[in-house]
Amino acid sequence: MKMIYGVKDRPKAGRLILFALQQLLAILAATITVPIVVNANNPEAHMSISAALFGAGVGTLVYLLFTKFRSPVFLGSSFAFLNSMIAAFAGATTATLGYLGILLGAVFAGLIYVIIAVVVKFAGVKWIDKIMPAVVIGPTVAIIGLSLAGSAIGQLAGGVKDSVTGAYTMDVRGILCVICGLVTLATTIACSVYGKKMLKMIPFVMGILAGYVMAAIFTAFSYIPGAESMRIIDFEYYFNVKNIEWYPDFAFIKLFGGDYGDKSLIGAYIGTIAVAYIPVAFVTFAEHLADHKNISSIIETDLLKEPGLTRTLLGDGVGSIAGAIFGGCPNTTYGESVGCVAISGNASVITIFVTACMAVVCAFIGPFVAFLSSIPQCVMGGVCVALYGFIAVSGLKMIQKVDLGDNRNLFTVSVILITGVGGMALQFGKVTVTAIAAALILGIVTNLLVNIRGKKKDGNEQLVMDGVTDGAAGVAVEPEAENVEEAAESVDAPAEE
Repeated sequence: MKMIYGVKDRPKAGRLILFALQQLLAILAATITVPIVVNANNPEAHMSISAALFGAGVGTLVYLLFTKFRSPVFLGSSFAFLNSMIAAFAGATTATLGYLGILLGAVFAGLIYVIIAVVVKFAGVKWIDKIMPAVVIGPTVAIIGLSLAGSAIGQLAGGVKDSVTGAYTMDVRGILCVICGLVTLATTIACSVYGKKMLKMIPFVMGILAGYVMAAIFTAFSYIPGAESMRIIDFEYYFNVKNIEWYPDFAFIKLFGGDYGDKSLIGAYIGTIAVAYIPVAFVTFAEHLADHKNISSIIETDLLKEPGLTRTLLGDGVGSIAGAIFGGCPNTTYGESVGCVAISGNASVITIFVTACMAVVCAFIGPFVAFLSSIPQCVMGGVCVALYGFIAVSGLKMIQKVDLGDNRNLFTVSVILITGVGGMALQFGKVTVTAIAAALILGIVTNLLVNIRGKKKDGNEQLVMDGVTDGAAGVAVEPEAENVEEAAESVDAPAEE
């Protein structure tokens, strides 16, 4: 899709601020949800929302420095490490290190990225194209969006889901939430499709504002006796100054006040933290590849080659460590940010830079943090319907040139879509392999298996690739080639994302 602003373009100051605000709003809900979920599972954690926002900004700045300001990607709090973080704050009867465990875990995870980056530096990225061609990476990107569909609808509906029928029970508040969410979605679509100039480029800002105003109107009526069910926004937070978080409660400061119990057990505790974090880092590595392949197809520049996978991995890994030092949450690339780039047509890296700076500054502005936190879930759900949908569609576009008439490709895509959408997340102790990672792994294995056959050569049985798929173009190549290298050279079509 054609970008209105390219990676190196610099919008005018006024527009730049609006674009950055839009990016911030797009990544906000997920970024602040991680500390909220951890706190809900262990009230003693007391993770700071504003600190998580600050950490996301710092992590993104580190990422931009490592990628030489050539990759328009924002880093936010990673959901993949939720169970690992909860384990660090576990009860006294289990291995617990609190904030020391949180920071050590982030360092372990970040170092995995650094190690993989070193391997890529010497081994190159061709092996990635061979094991993860378009027929694998396309549906994987699609399920990143599709797997979030339930979350978006759950936020928009605002009701209680029936465990049997799967339908949301609609009371008065639920109906009003749906109205607010649909107003948000409709405004976003209208601005993106029919808007002129600026409106076309800030559909999320306009959508969220429209939904917020609608929710505020309903909430105003809720103060009439007997109409309490119309309350969508909790305005009490604005009026209670004591509850406003005027400065971030940084994780590294809390580190020094921790009680780590029996010091002789710290070695065992650290081992537990390592087991909880390191395997997850390999899972998020797969998501890192999928997100960068996705944004590459959108901006028509292969980020795995320029600035290069080594730099993106170093930026993500070190940025994750930096973000956790301040906010406690390891960071990861955000599909919401990618979707925002796609819909707005703005791939300007300077926009991501200003968004990161805005996140850092806003973490110290209590009323603004209160406003961000007060945006109703139904409003964010309306926006997310569009965001997650664009992620799914961009993944499906990657397999447009893949021959689905070939059963080898058909089985590969089918396995990824069904296992991913079906939510085949696997739990091994305290380590969770997400549905996306499980689907990607099964897709890689399936693609390799269906493209291997026995072939006689010099009287000896030898396994060779049959119908190898070119990683960039996603087209089947001649099976008669003697080996993988010759097969790859026989592709006539130029490499495309």
